[in-house]
Amino acid sequence: MKSALVTGANKGIGFEVAKQLAQQGFFVYLGSRSLANGLSAVEQLHGEGVRTVEAVQLDVTDNESVQAARALIGEKTPFLDVLINNAGISGGLPQSALDTPVDRFKAVYETNLYGVVRVTQAFIDLLKVSSEPRIVNVTTAMASLSLAADARGSSYHNKLAVYQSSKAALNMYTINLAYELRDTAFKVNAVCPGWTQTDFTGHQGTSTAQQAGQRITKYALIKQDGPSGHYFSEEYFPAPATCPW
Repeated sequence: MKSALVTGANKGIGFEVAKQLAQQGFFVYLGSRSLANGLSAVEQLHGEGVRTVEAVQLDVTDNESVQAARALIGEKTPFLDVLINNAGISGGLPQSALDTPVDRFKAVYETNLYGVVRVTQAFIDLLKVSSEPRIVNVTTAMASLSLAADARGSSYHNKLAVYQSSKAALNMYTINLAYELRDTAFKVNAVCPGWTQTDFTGHQGTSTAQQAGQRITKYALIKQDGPSGHYFSEEYFPAPATCPW
């Protein structure tokens, strides 16, 4: 059975991705900062008939937590086929390039960028054992430099200096990661799930968590002739077009 790790999987988009991967035949480890919340999510999935899931305490901002999760999962499986770096925070409002304190930038980057680096580096050895390893970094169309700079675009005035810059940095990390793994079986991509109705957005948006999960899961399941090192935002650019960085 193939295996996957989804960070931030106890609710919202991460929960849906975990559910959909399990329904596709994966054993899924639900990474959750709170183990109690992770166990509750697993109980909910069991109630929906989804059994191949297990909660793992994983705080992406805490190296000890990440290493403990790596050790635990490594005891249960010799390989990992899919890593979904989903955990993320918005940084709250307002967000100004001039007025937002540096400490708030640091806090958001700790989760949205450094957390992804920390988890990816910790689990890369298990991923390398897989015959078809996949890494999906969950990003946002708001991190597209092209879209953010386009004064003609509908989203031009939607500026969140902290959140957008953290995800733009994540996009560049994705490019570098894909490049370093270019001569392997890895497929590494950044995917925007769309403006999704979850706690993260105050339950506003144009997409359901299920739809968002499908967009991410798609790139966890791509074949060997599929893309790597790309950025997908199907809400703005219908597949198979990639979103401009």
